[in-house]
Amino acid sequence: MEQSRRLLWLIALLCFGAVGAALVSQHVFDMPPCAWCVFQRLLYLVIGVLALLGANIRALTRLCATLGLLLSAGGIAAAWYQYDVAAHMFSCDMTFADQFMSASGLDGAAPWLFGIYASCMDAMVEILGVEYALWSLALFAILLVMNLIAMLRRD
Repeated sequence: MEQSRRLLWLIALLCFGAVGAALVSQHVFDMPPCAWCVFQRLLYLVIGVLALLGANIRALTRLCATLGLLLSAGGIAAAWYQYDVAAHMFSCDMTFADQFMSASGLDGAAPWLFGIYASCMDAMVEILGVEYALWSLALFAILLVMNLIAMLRRD
């Protein structure tokens, strides 16, 4: 298998693993998510699906990596906004993430995955001394680099 496609498989694994970790945090360790948390879950899922498509359909490899790169950049922006702005607000109501998730209907269709159960201030949690949003930002940055490599490789 070509290296770009292997990289896309790894991207998918990281994305779905991140969502799995978020669900464990929510349902096992009682860490309710905010609007920006669930918005980032959606980005991880879309990047993961794109990565699977690109890994399995050779003609789509470069396109899927490019879209994954763009969504990863959006994820970096979302995680930074959550960390720097939303975490200091009493409510995430009417922010982009809240409006998008509500308008999409995903919060009602799959509340166990996309339900918004906390304000961003309440959802601010540290793991190993680092805020959850910064862990997410770091993963989005890694995904961005991986997608860039997959996009530029000439296998």
